[in-house]
Amino acid sequence: MRNRFVFLNEVKNPRELCLRSFGLLGLCLALCTLVPACAKKAPVEEGVKNYSYTIINTWPHDPGAFTQGLIYLNGGLIESTGLNGLSSLRKVDLTTGKVQQQTRLSDEYFGEGMTVIGNRVYQITWRNQKGFVYDLATFAVIREFTYTGEGWGLTTDGHSLILSDGTATLRFLDPETFQVTRSIEVTIDGQPMTQLNELEYVHGEIYANIWQTNSIARINPSTGVVTGQIDFTGLLPLPDRQPNTDVLNGIAYDADHDRLFVTGKNWPKIFEVKLISK
Repeated sequence: MRNRFVFLNEVKNPRELCLRSFGLLGLCLALCTLVPACAKKAPVEEGVKNYSYTIINTWPHDPGAFTQGLIYLNGGLIESTGLNGLSSLRKVDLTTGKVQQQTRLSDEYFGEGMTVIGNRVYQITWRNQKGFVYDLATFAVIREFTYTGEGWGLTTDGHSLILSDGTATLRFLDPETFQVTRSIEVTIDGQPMTQLNELEYVHGEIYANIWQTNSIARINPSTGVVTGQIDFTGLLPLPDRQPNTDVLNGIAYDADHDRLFVTGKNWPKIFEVKLISK
């Protein structure tokens, strides 16, 4: 077929060629079998969907929390905060923003992403190539684990730990052995998407904050293809911004009530939002 298409494309007047070579019947057959417009169309890959948002609820958030990981669990939030000397794992009341339980990391560690599987909390660090496993009830350290490269975001599909490191690669780790079981390259319109930061697993997709932007990407966990982008420009009002207010970062999902929460580093508020297709 490829050669036949090339041949027709090289002829200045395909209609004249068909009439001379095949007659009227030949023309009809040629047009229906050789001309692309008559041929069965190949499936077209669906483009990236764009979303905006509407705010459903707003709650207070500790402006001293350099948010690196966030999950919704049992009516409240579990949060991982960063910066050397300020990193922590904490349980937070959603409605008041008050810290109910907390454990601090040693000053040498810069806390990053965090997730929960069963009764264990998994937290990674930035450049130390070390993670911690905590008991969910007590926040006592059960064990430590290592990985290569930097640690940025962490989530789970219920079976594997999914880790971002600032590149376009997401790694899937066994939560017992911490060995990489597979990895995906995240792409948008065929090009690598880097700066993948905080992660959350929502409706079978991976949501990822894109560092230093107001955007969250929706990623197919099987292929790595970005299926959608959510633009959160203007989410935190200017009057709520202070000199230390940093980027959008922190995604939590309440699966029981289908609620999505987002916040940022040193933000004074956390928002429940509903997505709107543009």
